[in-house]
Amino acid sequence: MRTALFVPDAFGYLVDHRPDSSDLVGDAAEDRRKAEELPEGDIIRVLLEQHARVRDLFAQVQQAAAADRQQPFDELRALLAVHETGEELVLRPKASGDDWKDVANDRNREEEEANRVLSELEDLDTASEAFLEKLQAFEKAVDEHAEAEESEEFPRVLEALDADERRKLGSRLQAVEKMAPTHAHPMAAGSTTAQALTGPFAAMVDRTRDALSR
Repeated sequence: MRTALFVPDAFGYLVDHRPDSSDLVGDAAEDRRKAEELPEGDIIRVLLEQHARVRDLFAQVQQAAAADRQQPFDELRALLAVHETGEELVLRPKASGDDWKDVANDRNREEEEANRVLSELEDLDTASEAFLEKLQAFEKAVDEHAEAEESEEFPRVLEALDADERRKLGSRLQAVEKMAPTHAHPMAAGSTTAQALTGPFAAMVDRTRDALSR
């Protein structure tokens, strides 16, 4: 397990001051520990719990026998898709001030790229070495993205919004995720407007596709 050292910066935001932290893979147990420090339903708690589950699923896919990778990858793909849609529609619009908006825009751009790679992974045979190699590179990018959210974005939300506001956002996030697409849609990713316009139809198609595949 990684050991964290988060200290306030000049603005009071918690910053990770571990040496070479960018080279470390995120730890699901630590995400769950941080989540448990927040009230049930808090949007940041919900997102941290999802980060932990994403990390669990990356490990499950890579540890599975080649013939058994599809099911955990399907769960990972669906979770990443709904998680990113929820963040773009519910969390990012709360950004205020140039610095916070820049952080939000950076995260949206990363999610746009992640959707492109996720779509490419869907087209590969999960039993192949090509899939596994691409997945491992993708995991590193997703982990770096999650670390940036946790160190740059989440502290701003915790400072700017009180517990009641964050709980309401948590409820809205979970409602949006129930209706969000479960597959990658690179044309919509990274844009709140595009997600709002295309999301409902894409979600309907995705969930029908998922049901047929089962």
